[in-house]
Amino acid sequence: MTLQITVYSKSACPQCESAKMLLKSRSLPYEEIKIDDEAERLAFYAKCGPSVRQMPQIFINDQRVGGLAGLQAALAQLGA
Repeated sequence: MTLQITVYSKSACPQCESAKMLLKSRSLPYEEIKIDDEAERLAFYAKCGPSVRQMPQIFINDQRVGGLAGLQAALAQLGA
């Protein structure tokens, strides 16, 4: 099973770093898209949904799983 993982992150974000470390520790390849511009980030949040207010936002196979906790839950569910 191939997982297409995209991590939307920003600079100096401890949660973002933790999410990337988790993926690296499991040898799961991912694409990182940094959104450091605040206006771009707010527009991105608006596209994700009304409850989205933080980074990282992680997508697996084009489905948003949320932040670090969502990633952990999704990986556990997928057995990855």
